[in-house]
Amino acid sequence: MENNYLNQKERILTVDIEDEMKKSFLDYSMSVIISRALPDVRDGLKPVHRRILATLDDLSLYPGKHYRKCAKICGDVSGNYHPHGEGVVYPSLVRLAQDFSMRYTLVEGQGNFGSVDGDPPAAMRYTEARMTRMGEELLRDIDSETVDFIPNYDGSRTEPVVLPAAFPSLLVNGGSGIAVGMATNIPPHNLSESIDALVAMIDNPDMEIPDLVKKIPGPDFPTGGYICGREGILQAYSTGRGSITLRAKAMVEKEKRTEKQSIVITQIPYQVNKSSMIEKIANLVRDKKIEGISDLRDESDRDGMRIVIELKRDSVPEVVLNLLFKHTTMQINFNVILLAIVNNQPKILNLKEILRHYLDHRVEVVTRRCLYELRKAEERKHILDGLKIALDNLDEVIELIRSAASPPEAKKGLIDNFGLTEIQAQAILEMRLQRLTGLERQKIIDELEQLVIRIKELKDILSDEAKIYAIIKEELLAIQSKYGDERHTEIIGRVDDLSIEDLIVEEDMVVTVSHRGYIKRNPLSLYRSQRRGGKGRTGMVTRDEDFVADLFVASTHDNLLFFSNMGKVYRLKVHELPQAGRAAKGKAMVNLLPLEKNETISELLAVRDFEPGWFIVMATSKGVIKKTDLLAFKNIRANGIIAINIDENDQLINARLTNGEGEVFLSSANGKSIRFKESEVRSMGRATRGVKGMDLDKDDHVVGMEVLSEENTILSVAQFGYGKRTPLDAYRIQSRGGKGVITIRTSERNGKVIGAMQVHDDDQAMIITDSGKIIRLMVKDISVIGRVTQGVKLIGLAEGEQIASIVKLGEKDEDEEENDDENETVEKEE
Repeated sequence: MENNYLNQKERILTVDIEDEMKKSFLDYSMSVIISRALPDVRDGLKPVHRRILATLDDLSLYPGKHYRKCAKICGDVSGNYHPHGEGVVYPSLVRLAQDFSMRYTLVEGQGNFGSVDGDPPAAMRYTEARMTRMGEELLRDIDSETVDFIPNYDGSRTEPVVLPAAFPSLLVNGGSGIAVGMATNIPPHNLSESIDALVAMIDNPDMEIPDLVKKIPGPDFPTGGYICGREGILQAYSTGRGSITLRAKAMVEKEKRTEKQSIVITQIPYQVNKSSMIEKIANLVRDKKIEGISDLRDESDRDGMRIVIELKRDSVPEVVLNLLFKHTTMQINFNVILLAIVNNQPKILNLKEILRHYLDHRVEVVTRRCLYELRKAEERKHILDGLKIALDNLDEVIELIRSAASPPEAKKGLIDNFGLTEIQAQAILEMRLQRLTGLERQKIIDELEQLVIRIKELKDILSDEAKIYAIIKEELLAIQSKYGDERHTEIIGRVDDLSIEDLIVEEDMVVTVSHRGYIKRNPLSLYRSQRRGGKGRTGMVTRDEDFVADLFVASTHDNLLFFSNMGKVYRLKVHELPQAGRAAKGKAMVNLLPLEKNETISELLAVRDFEPGWFIVMATSKGVIKKTDLLAFKNIRANGIIAINIDENDQLINARLTNGEGEVFLSSANGKSIRFKESEVRSMGRATRGVKGMDLDKDDHVVGMEVLSEENTILSVAQFGYGKRTPLDAYRIQSRGGKGVITIRTSERNGKVIGAMQVHDDDQAMIITDSGKIIRLMVKDISVIGRVTQGVKLIGLAEGEQIASIVKLGEKDEDEEENDDENETVEKEE
């Protein structure tokens, strides 16, 4: 007992636990990487898939032959090759048969093999399978010593290390897998395009990736859909990693009878569960995160996919589609990782490397096949040479055999007398008597001649690599001709990340701002035109101490620049403003903008794009004017930026967008105005003061600024509802900083001037009173009279009511256009 204990103690090795853990984990990791998770670059298969095809070959389950139960197939795979249990083999077998997972299926299934809705396959005891013709192509020539075989896990048989692979399966069917510390995600590709690229590489081995992309424009997924943009494709093909945006294929259909519109989805992105996608859409509609959908149904059948999304009558299909792309799996990102096993090591590959490794594999396969065929041909020629010698000496051979006491003696006699080898002598002894007829003798001679020719051809091929590549090219083109098809996935232009504008219908909005800082937006169509002198209609309900201070028309996609009285500028998108009813007061601006104490908004400007060559011209109540490049306002922080430095007791009153070539028009509360060239104001940076634009009296201040661009009229409006239009040529051009000229008489009837602007006959003006009443006027209905006049009544005001603001609108209502058409008709009749 003591001796045994001592012997055992001597066999105990002391190792460092850290080193042992490191070594063991690395061994485990490499085992998972090489033996389970990653595909081989040569045949594009993981070990389990290779073993499944080998088992189908063992069972002779070829195309057109009988099916066998999947339980039998999986049992043989597990028992003979894959020591991980048939439960893990069956899912791999199922995937090889799913036409929505594989671009070209390798297994033909009979029974339920799952669906794109995520339905699981039936149990393996209920399903049957056999090889497809594409699967057979991967095994072609496997019996011609084209690949190496190694012992299986228990040494009871051998299995192929790799398959001959007559087509580039790694590219064509792709693959995915997660190993230890690494993962692969190779998208499938079109067979014809992949072979085109291989043929091009054979013809020109120096082709670069941009040239190869012309042959393989991108992945081709079995479920179709769209690939948006080529940047991700090129990055993935160049570096081995990239991200591709996939979109469902959808179209808008319109029913003729009801004119109802529907979005019809016919293809979805790769690996997207259709049932889950539909459920997600339904939940978004239920939670009112997507508006405008009235019905949703799945009309898919065996003829194809068809998901119908019925829209409400007032819905815009493009907006609903963009919402679906943003919030559902109708648009996904496919992350490409071109990782495969190369020489028993995992490696990230680019497109050219994948093609190069496959061609190298085919060179080896064709070479080994030719060597095998050459060996067989030479062995057969050796036998035929012996038979020919026997036929040439037939009588002596027959006599020798008849006189021999035993077959070994006859064989020895043939070898000694005719110089034959043992193999040749044995073949002569085994030759049937019918081969001695004249016809059979000629067949031996003809076969021998053909073998001589074939041996020479094979030796020529093996001595010339160009001929080997010619054979590879010929075989690839034959595969392409037999199995090639059109692309399923269409590649379209780049689609940028969806911005909120993509989800908002573009339309004109009336933005209304009250004196106390409430803001809202409403569609322009809510307001109707009226004739001069009408009572107007309420556009905002306000408190007694509040009144409407400004009104602005802009598109929902415009940038809205908020210029404050303190000289700061803020930015919001128009669609970010609250939309309220016509009579609602809106939302307090302090809840939308980070305004300081006593800071109010003086001007709102709508800007679609920040482009060079445009400027912002600003004016203050003390007559200071400043011009700044529009690009200086492109990046506005959330808490605003300085637009102009304001003097003490001064404030910003107006800002205008200009091209730098117009004329500036300033109007004061005392009825004065000045017109001068914009070029007299040089462009300045943001944090500057500006220059004098108008020389004002002590009790006067600027109430409005315009940048003139064409010969219009000037509309001046006083606080008690009076106003007029004056021709622009009545105002002479002066130098900046002058006193100006009279533009309208101020009196007890008129009161102070509220605003002045340039207008055209086709324009409309909207006047807002301090009680919130709005009237919309046609400018052509306002009288055109001289500068030194008081004007005419524009709006009827209640006692104590005054005009708060005036704004010009640039389009007509449909009602007004109809009235104009009627007036023209009456004039013609008269």
